[in-house]
Amino acid sequence: MIGLTVTAVAALTLVSCGSSTTAAPTKAVAPTPITASYSELVPDELGPWGAADGGFFRKNGLDVTLESISSSNGVAALLSGEVQVATLGGSEVMSADAAGSDLVVVANLVPVYPYLLMVTSDIHSVADLKGKKIGVSKFGSSSDVATRQALAKVGLSSTDVTIVQVGSAANRVAALKSGAIQGGLAQPPDTFTLEQQGLHPLFDLAKLKLPAANTVVAVTRSYLDSHKKVVQAYVDSLIEAVAYERSHQKFTEDVLVKWEKVTDSAVLGPTYSFYMKEVFPKYPYPRVQNFSGAIKFEEATDPKLASLDVASYLDSAFVQNAANRHLAG
Repeated sequence: MIGLTVTAVAALTLVSCGSSTTAAPTKAVAPTPITASYSELVPDELGPWGAADGGFFRKNGLDVTLESISSSNGVAALLSGEVQVATLGGSEVMSADAAGSDLVVVANLVPVYPYLLMVTSDIHSVADLKGKKIGVSKFGSSSDVATRQALAKVGLSSTDVTIVQVGSAANRVAALKSGAIQGGLAQPPDTFTLEQQGLHPLFDLAKLKLPAANTVVAVTRSYLDSHKKVVQAYVDSLIEAVAYERSHQKFTEDVLVKWEKVTDSAVLGPTYSFYMKEVFPKYPYPRVQNFSGAIKFEEATDPKLASLDVASYLDSAFVQNAANRHLAG
């Protein structure tokens, strides 16, 4: 575990003060148990994974059970109380709020789209995409919104291609490998594996710096109102974990091997560099502008999104609290 426990710090303080008085025994405070979810086996989740492996949850007084639950199911898990905190796509959260849920985003871990558009060997330019099949995990998902924004950025519309649902990020990679789709968004380390199999990136969305809420931390408002200290401890743990990962590459690579089951050591370094240099912010503030792209592309099919007051579902106080304490250094 990274850092000293509260009990250890107290003991060291007594020693350093040269106290000769026998201190009365203190009752250790048990960590607060919570269940939290993460939505994909991708490096977006380095925050919760690193917080677990590095002992940051425990350091901040939490006993966290992490469960793998997709974004579409993560909303239901939050609303049912199956999990208390969820890491999932921002577009799914806003769609749920537009439908009457009261979920609050307390951090935006991935404020840009961390994807490269990977294409088959016969596609050499944007024009070559016309008429081709582009895979997304699910309509309305972060990958769907990112794909549509990327196409618009390079001068194409969704009618120039056929966008198909293929399931998870892992399914999208499998569909690219099999040729079932000719293009699709992928993230390191998958992008490097795909290149080894003859595919290549057409463009890098992360470098385009399109504002996004690709992976956010959400809670129900009722839980937030009654468990502010727990939510602060969770956000603190994520910020501390990413800061530690940024300065400890080997630790980060070990986390990827354990959780994402990365077996090719050659892709670990480039994956680390991509996320630490292009993707993760020092302090993951949730901001209205990062949700604008998702809402723009989804309001055509979900008119309620057009009138959604996004700001009322964001709470940046927890990240700001951590920043005030210079938690990330």
